[in-house]
Amino acid sequence: MLARSCMRSTRALNGLRNGAVNVPKRAASTSSNAAGDALFSRLNVATVASTSLAVGSIAWYYHLYGPVAFAATPAEEGLHATSYPWVHEQWFKTFDHQALRRGFQVYQEVCASCHSLSRIPYRTLVGSVLTVDEAKELAEANEYPGEPDEQGEIQMRPGKLADYIPAPYKNEEAARFANNGALPPDLSLIVKARHGGCNYIFSLLTGYPEEPPAGTQLAPGMNFNPYFPGTGIGMARVLYDGLVEYEDGTPASTSQMAKDVVEFLNWAAEPEMDERKKMGMKVIVVSATLWALSVWVKRYKWAYLKSRKLAYEPPAETKTRH
Repeated sequence: MLARSCMRSTRALNGLRNGAVNVPKRAASTSSNAAGDALFSRLNVATVASTSLAVGSIAWYYHLYGPVAFAATPAEEGLHATSYPWVHEQWFKTFDHQALRRGFQVYQEVCASCHSLSRIPYRTLVGSVLTVDEAKELAEANEYPGEPDEQGEIQMRPGKLADYIPAPYKNEEAARFANNGALPPDLSLIVKARHGGCNYIFSLLTGYPEEPPAGTQLAPGMNFNPYFPGTGIGMARVLYDGLVEYEDGTPASTSQMAKDVVEFLNWAAEPEMDERKKMGMKVIVVSATLWALSVWVKRYKWAYLKSRKLAYEPPAETKTRH
């Protein structure tokens, strides 16, 4: 079948090149070589345009999603982080809410002195990290500008659940001044904003050596960390064994604190993950049920067509001749 189709297409193109067009006998007198040449030219233009579009699309796709060139040395891109089996990354697993509570404690006692969490309001913590009373008490411990009074003066008010977690510094200049010119990044989306995500943050927090390797040259005020691009980072090591006393009695080792705060930061970047997975399971169940029903309906509706018998009966003239 394919060979016959190719032969027919070749014959049609040859006919067009020679200016011959197969038309009915009644219209043969009105056809001319010009019509055949015009049709052949349009076919050539369409072929060239479609080929150019296909080649351009392939080149554009390869340019965007082609092979990635990884750095050869830690000085260029940093040491590649080890991939760890995070439970919340599995399809049917949710966040460990005890780990989220411990991670928020680590953030409050260790990270909040330099890093902000500006995209997280107190109400988001309710149900996942804190209870309602705990979140209200935490919010009321801070003051926020309220509505202006009759004289136009803005009075400070206690915080409420709708307020966002305050930053440790008033502005960017104050943050740089307090950290020798380095700007501590906001941690709201840090897991999504760094290549490697949870693995990179965990490796960075636990990757500080006791002493820099021999021959390492660091700028004044910088600390060596092989996972940071350039290996020189302004943040010193902040996690040490026993630095935090967990309320649930979990031993506060360096790796445990790093794991807990990384899970909390992953939740901060994607607090809707649990609900998204629940909705995804519902969609999968409903879609599978509807697909099974559609298959059954299709087989039921088309059964009489697929089971019918086709028989050829020659015309009556042929029967009488033979």
